[in-house]
Amino acid sequence: MHLPCTPIFRTAARSIWTYCLLILASICLIQPAHAQQSLETLQSRSIVVLLTVGIVIACVVLHYESLSWLTTLLKRIQLKPRRHILLLIFAILLLHVLEVWIFGIGYYLLISNEGHGSLVANHLIGFLDCIYYSAVCFTTLGLGDVIPTGAIRFVTGTEALTGFVLLTWSASFTFVEMERFWRS
Repeated sequence: MHLPCTPIFRTAARSIWTYCLLILASICLIQPAHAQQSLETLQSRSIVVLLTVGIVIACVVLHYESLSWLTTLLKRIQLKPRRHILLLIFAILLLHVLEVWIFGIGYYLLISNEGHGSLVANHLIGFLDCIYYSAVCFTTLGLGDVIPTGAIRFVTGTEALTGFVLLTWSASFTFVEMERFWRS
């Protein structure tokens, strides 16, 4: 994969790194007056933040590359407009499922290791429960049958925002493609 070296890309990359450093600095510097953060807590929170940033970057790049590939594919293949739209919708659904799974794997990795927080429910949380919880967060559904505790809450809030943005991006993309294919 070739990454563009345009000024806009460099500015975006610098912004992402600045954002990460600001978050890590705030974790280190901002402490409740009544609590002394241990090195272990600080390390755990840093891991959660870095994993979250990595997941968000992975999902955004996956989304961008997939929509770019879909644009090229839909222009090349000769199908009736209805079939183009069906292909587009199924591809976007698959894309969102992959993004949900990426976040779900992140949750599973975090709850599998001590000190990063947990997901609490009325039953033991397994791998598919993490995927389910991820889908609930990604779609901003927020059912409340699984509750995050500890540092993992940062992933939850970030996933809701990321899911909202990516779903909206897909809706806009679908609208543009439908308009283009139904005009022909």
